[in-house]
Amino acid sequence: MAYGLFLGCNMPAIRPDVEKAIRLTMPALGVELLDMEGYVCCPAFGTFPSLDEEAHLAVSAWNLSIGEKKGVDILVECGSCYRSLRSGKRCLDQHEAHRKRANELLAKTGRSYEGKATPRHISDVLLHEVGLSTIRAAVKKPLGGLRAVVQYPCHTLFPHKTVGFEESSVRPHGLADLVEALGASVEHFSAEYQCCGGAGGFHGSSKAEANAFAKTKLDAIIAETRADLIVVSCITCLMHLDNVQKELSRDGASYAIPVFDYNQLLALCMGFDAQQVASLCTVPRQAIVNALR
Repeated sequence: MAYGLFLGCNMPAIRPDVEKAIRLTMPALGVELLDMEGYVCCPAFGTFPSLDEEAHLAVSAWNLSIGEKKGVDILVECGSCYRSLRSGKRCLDQHEAHRKRANELLAKTGRSYEGKATPRHISDVLLHEVGLSTIRAAVKKPLGGLRAVVQYPCHTLFPHKTVGFEESSVRPHGLADLVEALGASVEHFSAEYQCCGGAGGFHGSSKAEANAFAKTKLDAIIAETRADLIVVSCITCLMHLDNVQKELSRDGASYAIPVFDYNQLLALCMGFDAQQVASLCTVPRQAIVNALR
């Protein structure tokens, strides 16, 4: 079971501990990770996909061709990268003119796009290829007694025919199932399926609107649950929900719920060193780390 690991931009640049967690956990669960040498920015929405379709499809074809050359599908953690690559593949596969033009551009580099590699989100692979029973068996330090809430990456939900990997995008439960496999209980709340605010171009157009989205979600978590931590599976969700709590707390309120990427928690539960896999954060995580000892 091998995949090309598409890291995107933010993970290696800003949260390399998430990359470390993925590189430690996935091989330990039987998933071989191949580096995508020469990959470039996906590119995320708000840039090429919105302004230059030809450039977006050429870049998508380039990235997908790297997986094709290695003979593997592509493993993606970032929700925006996943959606961008899936949308690019769908358009290239369904429209011969777009595929032909992309290949004309790629020909100058000696590459071509054939449609043989499929982007897979890491939650999809953990659920449907690794399996919950394998994850449970790998846990050495369970999250017993801890209460979690989950944040589903919105770019893995809509449009469902392009990006969905659960039976429903309206009430997905896969990430909650993965968290419960680590021993935690998952609590539900009214804004559970709402965007975190970090995606959709909010950072580029209105920081205040992005923060308001996150505040609505955080207020619902505090009012409706007893959550000890928030679990995400998208680098944008991780950075936004972690960083925005400090910003919102400047207005007199108090927000301090630790945020983890799922593979970081998985790594901790499998016994890997917290300094390697979960060291970078704005909201302190030490209470959660200590609970696993």
